Amino acid sequence: MAMKIRLARGGSKKRPHYAIVASDSRMPRDGRFLEKLGTYNPLLAKDSEDRVKMDMERVQYWLGQGAQPTDRVARFLEAAGVTTKTERANLKKGEPGDKAKKRAEEKAAKAAAPAEE
Repeated sequence: MAMKIRLARGGSKKRPHYAIVASDSRMPRDGRFLEKLGTYNPLLAKDSEDRVKMDMERVQYWLGQGAQPTDRVARFLEAAGVTTKTERANLKKGEPGDKAKKRAEEKAAKAAAPAEE
C-alpha cells in the first residue's frame, strides 16, 4: 500500500483548516485516512505555536513504515527538524514573463542612453 502523509481540508469556504493525516495515496484528499497526525491552521500568524501541531512520535512511525510526505508536509517536518532540508527546483515559476523581460530591457536601455551622452 502506497502511504502518504498529507493534508485533508476542512472548514468552510474561505476559512480553511487542515488535518495532517496518514492515508493510502489512492484515497481522495478529504476521504478515508488511517490516522490523524496533527493540524494546520493557515489563518493563524506564521510565528504562532498553534499554526502547525503534529504528534511527532506517530509521524516518525509512519515515516519509518515508508510513508512519503507531500511537499507542504515535508516543509513542516523540515521546520520541526525531523527531516533534512532539501533543495527544490523552481524552474519556470520564478522566471519573469515575456512582458516583464521586455520592460526590464527597455528600462536598462533608457538608463544606458543618458549615461552615454
